[in-house]
Amino acid sequence: MSHQTGIQANNELKKYFSKCRDGKIRVLKISIENEQLTLAKHYPVKSTFDSDFDKYVPSLIVEDLPCYILYRFDTTNSLGYEWLLLSWSPDSAPVRHKMLYASTKATLKQEFGSAHIKDEMHATSKDEVCLKGYKAHVSGVNSPAPLTDREEALKELQESGHDPNYGTDARQSTMGGIAFPITESTKQGIIDLQRGSYNYLQFKIDIDEEKICLSKAAVINVSELPAQVPSDQARYHLFLFKHSHEGDHIESFVFIYSMPGYSCSIKERMMYSSCKGQFLDILENMGVAIAKRLEIDDGKELTEEYLYDEIHPKRNLHRPAFAKPKGPPNRGAKRITKAQSTQ
Repeated sequence: MSHQTGIQANNELKKYFSKCRDGKIRVLKISIENEQLTLAKHYPVKSTFDSDFDKYVPSLIVEDLPCYILYRFDTTNSLGYEWLLLSWSPDSAPVRHKMLYASTKATLKQEFGSAHIKDEMHATSKDEVCLKGYKAHVSGVNSPAPLTDREEALKELQESGHDPNYGTDARQSTMGGIAFPITESTKQGIIDLQRGSYNYLQFKIDIDEEKICLSKAAVINVSELPAQVPSDQARYHLFLFKHSHEGDHIESFVFIYSMPGYSCSIKERMMYSSCKGQFLDILENMGVAIAKRLEIDDGKELTEEYLYDEIHPKRNLHRPAFAKPKGPPNRGAKRITKAQSTQ
């Protein structure tokens, strides 16, 4: 069940999900109707993945109405056929509808079976909802993230035959920190966040597997942010803080490292502290421009006012001049005394 909406698949859709396993269905469209995930349309396999795509998919979308489209690949994994989940969320749709669909997507994946979903795609304009648009999406996902200046220098060292002891897919110790790789679902969650599917992600470290995993993805209001912070476990959080500043609408990514006092083990505290810097590098290399980095021990700190003040700190433009300390209080006029002469 989605923590955000409580919407679930109705019985007809659940039965159809089971039917999809036989490989005869190419595509199905799912809508939210009467607070339920509902089967809207479906079409059988006619030809290949590429040939069927433009035949079916563009006709399923409606200008102002979001929907989900599950499109079957011709490839299989150990569980059966693999699927593409396309989230259609046009810019012209009401914000309320876009948020409803974004926050219910996790439920749909759970109901259908996340292991069957090979790829996810978020589309906001009609020219994306075609085979050409899908291939552009694949090309964008597979292209390497731009390198930072430091990584460029390390790459040059590697190519010149030096070994800087650096890699992106394995645990490493560099610059005093530990780098665990991120999982594929973590990578996809970050991509979906940038595309507008979510405004909040939570990450945890799987200490046994030595990986950074996505533990939560949602659309929340800033007032709901404090409740996302566990009181007994460390976490990383990424929140898109939408606010107004001096008349301008601003959207700022805020990275939050929460460590609830000493209720966590020493090992957990060390892992989260050591991995933070390298994980921030990964986020920024994926194009997430972080406006503010925060460290907290209690979620109650994360009020809207606190976030605003951290991003736009108040500057004291009227600092008082240094005041010279006053002397001792006046005790009256000084008395002049003459020394008595001695004979």
